[in-house]
Amino acid sequence: MTASKTSYGPVIDELLAEDRLNLLGPGTPNAKVEARLKALAPRDLFNGKQITDGDMAAACLAGLWLIHDFLDASHDVSQQIHKPTGSFWHSIMHRREPDYANSKYWFRKTGQHPVFPDLAAAAEEIAGGDSCARQAAGLTAGGEWNAFAFVDLCQATAEGRVPCEQLCRRIQRREWDLLFDFCYRAALADGP
Repeated sequence: MTASKTSYGPVIDELLAEDRLNLLGPGTPNAKVEARLKALAPRDLFNGKQITDGDMAAACLAGLWLIHDFLDASHDVSQQIHKPTGSFWHSIMHRREPDYANSKYWFRKTGQHPVFPDLAAAAEEIAGGDSCARQAAGLTAGGEWNAFAFVDLCQATAEGRVPCEQLCRRIQRREWDLLFDFCYRAALADGP
């Protein structure tokens, strides 16, 4: 379900070999990778490349825990990252718990994240021919990503008020891809 297969090096590529389209809720932790994830430190993810932003390297680890449905472990990492990107990972984790109000709290802390423009474009593309296009229209009003509207759509879907699970899951995965890629690049270069 990823837009493109980016190679991040052997450690991350191995952990992303299974193409996961996570549930909107907590899901079931992927026991096959738990020991591998527990053994990793952020520096282990970058194949010997020089890390210039340790918080963004840790954010990559938070994302890897999350993609494998270890919400508590992802939370433990993301809550230690006192930057908008840490808040973004924290928000996604709470949305999946589900704790929608807490997710929105952390999205307020996130602010206008640099990933949002690409996420808005991706959501428009994903929703384009979907039967839930009308419900998804509010996600990108005025071409801007509305994280709060996405939390609301995920909640409405989880509660059975709208039949948009596949759309939300596909957008959620693209959100993960874009945020992970942002973190990976920022960890290796002077950046956000």
